[in-house]
Amino acid sequence: MKPFNLKKSAILERIVVLILLVLVSVVGFAVPPVGSEYIEFKGIVIDKETKSPLAFTNINVNGTNISTVTNTEGEFSIKIFKEDINEKISFKFIGYKNKSVLPSEFVDYKAKIELEPIAIELPEVSVISKDAESLVLAMLEKKAENYSKKDMQLTSFYRETIKKNRIYVSLSEAVVDIFKQSYTSYKSDVVKMYKARKKTDYVKLDTVIFKLQGGPFNSLYLDIMKYPDLIFTDKITENYVFRFDRSTKMDNRLIYVIDFKQNPSNPDPLYYGKLYIDAQNLALKSAVFNLNIENKEESGRLFIIKKPLNAKLHPVNANYRVDYFEKDGLWYYGYSRIELGLRINWKRKLFNTTYYSTIEMATTDYEMAENAKPARGKDRLKPNVIVSDEVTGFSDPDFWGEFNVIEPEKSIESAIKKIQKQLERKN
Repeated sequence: MKPFNLKKSAILERIVVLILLVLVSVVGFAVPPVGSEYIEFKGIVIDKETKSPLAFTNINVNGTNISTVTNTEGEFSIKIFKEDINEKISFKFIGYKNKSVLPSEFVDYKAKIELEPIAIELPEVSVISKDAESLVLAMLEKKAENYSKKDMQLTSFYRETIKKNRIYVSLSEAVVDIFKQSYTSYKSDVVKMYKARKKTDYVKLDTVIFKLQGGPFNSLYLDIMKYPDLIFTDKITENYVFRFDRSTKMDNRLIYVIDFKQNPSNPDPLYYGKLYIDAQNLALKSAVFNLNIENKEESGRLFIIKKPLNAKLHPVNANYRVDYFEKDGLWYYGYSRIELGLRINWKRKLFNTTYYSTIEMATTDYEMAENAKPARGKDRLKPNVIVSDEVTGFSDPDFWGEFNVIEPEKSIESAIKKIQKQLERKN
């Protein structure tokens, strides 16, 4: 596939490029240090009134930098060092009241957390009637005020899955060290693989070797405030139309909700979705958006580098999410998720094939980089890395040890158990 037109987006070419018929080398892993003893707590977060699960709820241990998020089924697990066992665990979700729970309140280390919806009282019209486009521009301009000016070291959990129709054919998980460059720096973030496990069933992939290029970088490039060119180029006012939606709250603070969609005059595949902006300091709290795939041929070119001659490919969905968390007046990258669907129509074949991939990454711990330096040489992952070629670690149920992870959904958990059984039979 030829390089992308940089006039459209300087970063778009780096977002989740699907590779067909590509071979890559295997990445090695460092041995983790021995950590403090910890206790694991599990549970589910639900709406107090409807009892429905709250996906992507932000969870953190007070007095520490330990955090995680709930999965799409509202489930979570969090590991707490014994020295922090008296600290409360906080649960936050946009549009709901915060809730803090002591670990001692968990029954058998499990809990059902019910969050109460907030009754929104809209402020005076003069407050919310600001021009939506101007508000978004102000959000971007205030990046230096709202986001860290210092380099940071993040510990993050990364997962990517590929399903062929309804069957998982690839599953990769990793803990990565991220040297996150200052939000005022033009330098890109640096990633080092710390620990990982991977499994791909090439038999079920048939004649197509379907791979995801970019690994953790796909998640990092969704950090809109670090890489605004993902969707908001210098032609933001020409490419998009903005309008206010109903405001909401989080942390007892007003959150503006801005809808944005592609300007009908622009024929290129762009994005549409919602921005959640803190009304107090105009920091971006969350962004949930989708790629416009109405032009199937043009949108497909954004993802495919190489394909079989006897196949036509087009995306069936391309959904994105990024969340930030606030601490001591500054905002930090917390979580991002990408959901992609790609349909392959084969010439002279009755049935088509649809591949679904999900990529997600969550910050589970962080600290200021101080005098630390980013990884160099072979320790540094390349932005075109492919993380899905061999199996390691799936036979060990305690593989992640003290590291916090995103609790797998039931379907992923079933896939992991299936891999473990396969390994047992081989042994």
